[in-house]
Amino acid sequence: MTDENLELDHLFAQARQNRPALPDDLAVRIQIDAEKLRLSRLRPEPRPQFSLWHRMMGNVGGWQGVGGLIAASAAGLWIGFSAPGFLPDPANLLASQEAALFVADLGYDTSFLESTE
Repeated sequence: MTDENLELDHLFAQARQNRPALPDDLAVRIQIDAEKLRLSRLRPEPRPQFSLWHRMMGNVGGWQGVGGLIAASAAGLWIGFSAPGFLPDPANLLASQEAALFVADLGYDTSFLESTE
């Protein structure tokens, strides 16, 4: 080893032996801070309370889910009220007193199910 390395080793050994003491007030403050942090982690965080509307929106999937439900409902309503020609009109069924007449008109005619090929 060179002389410089020996001097450096000697200085490191001397620094290890002469460690500066930690001031008492600093040690107490460090321990108080550590205890506060430990106690704060033991306490559970309060859970936010959401309203019924927010919980329902979350269960559906948010605004995107509600938008999909509205679109599907509108499409179902449209399909329901603009029924194909071979089925009775639901608006007339609701307005008329004799719904049995419309059901009887259908009979057992299944010609609409047969292919035209």
